[in-house]
Amino acid sequence: MKPLLLSHYTATSCLGRGLDATLDALRRQRGGLAPCDFERAELDTWIGAVEGVEAEPMRADLADYACRNNRLAQLGLTQDGFAAHVERTIARYGADRVGVFVGTSTSGILETEDAYRRRDPQTGALPAGFHYAETHNPYSVASFVRAYFALRGPAMAISSACSSGAKVFGSARRMIEAGLIDAAVVGGVDSLCLTTLYGFNSLELLSRKPCRPFDVARDGISIGEAAAFALVERLPEAREAVDENAVLLLGVGESSDAHHMSSPHPEGLGARAAIEQALAMAGVAPAGIGYINLHGTATPSNDAAESLAVRAFFEGTPCSSTKGATGHTLGAAGALEAVVAALALRHRFVPAGVNTTQPDPALGLDYVLQSRDADLHTVLSNSFGFGGTNCSLIFGRADHALREPRA
Repeated sequence: MKPLLLSHYTATSCLGRGLDATLDALRRQRGGLAPCDFERAELDTWIGAVEGVEAEPMRADLADYACRNNRLAQLGLTQDGFAAHVERTIARYGADRVGVFVGTSTSGILETEDAYRRRDPQTGALPAGFHYAETHNPYSVASFVRAYFALRGPAMAISSACSSGAKVFGSARRMIEAGLIDAAVVGGVDSLCLTTLYGFNSLELLSRKPCRPFDVARDGISIGEAAAFALVERLPEAREAVDENAVLLLGVGESSDAHHMSSPHPEGLGARAAIEQALAMAGVAPAGIGYINLHGTATPSNDAAESLAVRAFFEGTPCSSTKGATGHTLGAAGALEAVVAALALRHRFVPAGVNTTQPDPALGLDYVLQSRDADLHTVLSNSFGFGGTNCSLIFGRADHALREPRA
């Protein structure tokens, strides 16, 4: 594929609002998980909540979209000058030439949970002010972003479980390469809700401690929430116009092994297929990857399966899962971790796996326990979801990717 430019990106999670807060937390190995205090969730677990989401006022013309998920999306869009950058891009290409692709898993289901608690006791009717299409519907967050920027190009929500926020890059790439659009707002937004918390609890997948990906004592996930976005566009014809520190999307690998509804293939076959496809598309040999941001949910089976997939291609490549810091942000995870990969490349450092103290030797990976500077050129980011929906992304620095011959 032709490389695409990540001309701007931003992330908001329990680590803080925007890139500076995220970068500082990753460098200092500061996690954002805390004991669960989410309203009505009486669970012995830890969560990664974004402070002040419910206090975020919705723009008046978008009042029908009011829900925790879209408030979080709006909070994310207003960080790091991202919205202003999108507006300039729209002015350059036109509102019908910029697409929107947003990943989510439960969207605004919290709004529906509340609506059902407020049903009419006599008729069972839901409250008159409940707007399902603009809140709970999985497309609502993509519709919200499209309306926020008054865009007229193609828009879609990707809801493929925990790979959603990564697969948006593949959807945007296909639309751009087909000539249907020139740029795309891609991202992932997922917010805390009772359905998710109690659902994962029923699957016995929640840890009672902050999650410890790839640790010998790992015992489950910590659920977080996040809004992460990137603006993806064609490279300028004049390559010298590209900032040498810019981050490029080099490869996308997707697979669907459909092994099991909620368990990964024990040998990581679907994950392996996604990694292999991403490497081939990027024209990068495994030895050219300087860091791997692992999916790393901290469940015994998931981390074991991913380690087999990674070891099929890589030997001694530094890797870590940043979910120990942010929690598993589900449909937003792929986008959040794409931004982490971009920060690692731009600032040339490898982020540590927070909370992990004793990497499981049986998994055989070079798991990073201390954040450190590194001369990174190319990074792989993995996102694997329920039902075997897998996605791997490869990003590279412009100063290297535009100069080096591709494999």
